[in-house]
Amino acid sequence: MSASDRPIRRALLSVSDKTGLVDLARFLSARGVQLLSTGGSAQALRQAGLAVTDVSEHTGFPEIMDGRVKTLHPKIHGGLLARRDLPEHVAAQGAHGIADIDLLVVNLYPFEATVAKGADRDTTIENIDVGGPAMLRAAAKNHDFVTVVVEPGDYDALKREMSAQDGGTSLAFRRDLARKAFARTAAYDAAIAQWMAGDLGEPFPERMTLAGTRQALLRYGENPHQRAAFYVTGQAIPGLATAKQLQGKELSYNNLNDTDAAWELVAEFAAPAIAIIKHANPCGVATDASLAAAYERALACDPVSAFGGIIAANRPLDGKTAELIGRIFSEVIIAPGFSPEARAALGARKNLRLLETGGMPDSARGGLTFKSLAGGFLAQDRDAARIAAGDLKVVTKRKPSESEIADLLFAFMVAKHVKSNAIVYAKAGATVGIGAGQMSRVDSSRIAAWKSAEAAKAASQSESWAKGSVVASDAFFPFADGLLAAAEAGATAVIQPGGSMRDDEVIAAADSAGLAMVFTGTRHFRH
Repeated sequence: MSASDRPIRRALLSVSDKTGLVDLARFLSARGVQLLSTGGSAQALRQAGLAVTDVSEHTGFPEIMDGRVKTLHPKIHGGLLARRDLPEHVAAQGAHGIADIDLLVVNLYPFEATVAKGADRDTTIENIDVGGPAMLRAAAKNHDFVTVVVEPGDYDALKREMSAQDGGTSLAFRRDLARKAFARTAAYDAAIAQWMAGDLGEPFPERMTLAGTRQALLRYGENPHQRAAFYVTGQAIPGLATAKQLQGKELSYNNLNDTDAAWELVAEFAAPAIAIIKHANPCGVATDASLAAAYERALACDPVSAFGGIIAANRPLDGKTAELIGRIFSEVIIAPGFSPEARAALGARKNLRLLETGGMPDSARGGLTFKSLAGGFLAQDRDAARIAAGDLKVVTKRKPSESEIADLLFAFMVAKHVKSNAIVYAKAGATVGIGAGQMSRVDSSRIAAWKSAEAAKAASQSESWAKGSVVASDAFFPFADGLLAAAEAGATAVIQPGGSMRDDEVIAAADSAGLAMVFTGTRHFRH
């Protein structure tokens, strides 16, 4: 061993997740390591035929208060915190009979899993670990001398290290494990604080800590010179965090960002729906009686932009739809499931990623979204607002027909997922033109109309698909010019939030053009 290597002679094992515990203990015992343990962990080790000393026997103090107090004792924390290179620490150990603890293996009460199950308040409180984080922090602080393991996934690494270091561990190894221990206790405390804030109805507490578990290191970020990783929060929401990748190459940062945008959009609809996304904006969305029909109509909205896009379906993908999708190049398909026929139809496309989520998220769920700023971040409620027919206020002389109302609601829902300024033309439950992310709303209107005309040409139609469509705007029209551009394109009805100082002017322009227009009172900016 080198001067910084430390032998392991005594280990304390106390875990909630007992995966791999017995195998690790057997490994340690075979190398002469004395085993200390508590409660269920000690029982599991004894049942495996291993010699183990109870912590209460080691400390001379019984577990009390239903196990709330068992490791909070000087003989435990002194054994973890004592510096072996300081004579006064060694003397204090001798005076009080405190033995070294060289290895701590602890994972925490399953607080996050308890919250995810919807447990009652008392059960949740009882799953807040106190002794575990205290020991982890003590061992991690004293990593010059103590090895600390918090994840079962690191057991094999510990075995390899001890085998290579003649029963000990190197300083570099201990430092890395200490980092992981502090990260785990920080995330654990963050989860508790977040739950308590929610329990008290405080969505924006004075201090907010974001915690996640790294699921993947990515090849790069938005651009090759940027580093990136994908973290999950542990919330059981069907989507990218829960998806199983069935085939295809590694997902990139942009793939993940675009796929999430597609998934959130398609989850808005109850009927079979397809969303095709490019650079986080929809280039085609449709609902229909079948996924195949919805896909064909979504693709027709902008077949040029759809090339190399992301496709989301809110139903398990069937063989017929998969065959249609397979005719053009796509980066990712995400769906609740894939039929054997769909897998067979897409299997030859080795680079195409297939993501199976197992279910659909609740589009009306709450929660917060975040955006980083220099030196801080913004937090806000997720935009879960939904508009129904009864919420619409007709402001023009002509009232929209029932079919127009259905299309208006569909178009406004899509506009919610289009970067501002957003204009969406729709007809019969499908988008026929989308204008996104422009600095002026009139430009978005003109781009959406132009795209609608181009899509019609691509389908050998002489008349723009915007003719007879409805149009949605994510925010109010500040001037009549954007609305008039929609009228010129052939739209018959308009849905917008309203609230402009020039609403009267815009309403008069709509009446003059023979349009029906409704106000929602709800804005859907997406930056």
